[in-house]
Amino acid sequence: MKAIGVIGGMSWESSAEYYKLINRHAKARLGGHHNARSLLLTVDFAVVEANQRAGDWTALGVQMAEAASQLERGGAELVILATNTMHRVYESIEQAIDVPFLHIADPTGSALRAAGIERVGLLGTRYTMEQDFYAGRLRERYGLDTLIPEEAERADVHRIIYDELCHGNVKDESRSVYRRIIEGLAARGAQAVILGCTEITLLIKPEDSVLPVFDTTGLHAQAAVDWAIDSA
Repeated sequence: MKAIGVIGGMSWESSAEYYKLINRHAKARLGGHHNARSLLLTVDFAVVEANQRAGDWTALGVQMAEAASQLERGGAELVILATNTMHRVYESIEQAIDVPFLHIADPTGSALRAAGIERVGLLGTRYTMEQDFYAGRLRERYGLDTLIPEEAERADVHRIIYDELCHGNVKDESRSVYRRIIEGLAARGAQAVILGCTEITLLIKPEDSVLPVFDTTGLHAQAAVDWAIDSA
């Protein structure tokens, strides 16, 4: 099995979920006492979040590229970025390394197309929902029509991610908010919903949604393990 390098810490709550899922998938594929060969580099989320608020994506690209390069020097043979939002600067990562980079939207897009989905709701940070770097990739590569919540709902989704889930605070009332937002997306024609922030998996499970759930964290982790095993 090849070594997976994970750029984490955005937040560490979801990075811990990645670590668990990667090793569970490796064990499921290989059996016995096997786990994944992996490296995890945790960045300081306070610095990242401040640059996000300031709109300094250039600085963020430099930081992510440096993290990826460090993982490659440490022996990573595949690099993944354990956050949806920071894929806004994925090109900086790809340019900094010689090993493959697995974009988080690709396993999700492939799974949606395999399920026959054409119109999908997208939940995530306001950067992921409102900017085109994520929905644009799904549209251009997978022919998917993406719906996002209304403005006030987007503010709630974003707030719950940063003020609660990034701190490991999972509230029933926030789950209810997300449920109502997903119901609204369904009423507008969404056939499924993307949990397009790696923290949302801490709050929303398939049974919490009236729509089929496509969890980017789980899909990304599984795709990384499959690549690491199948390409060895």
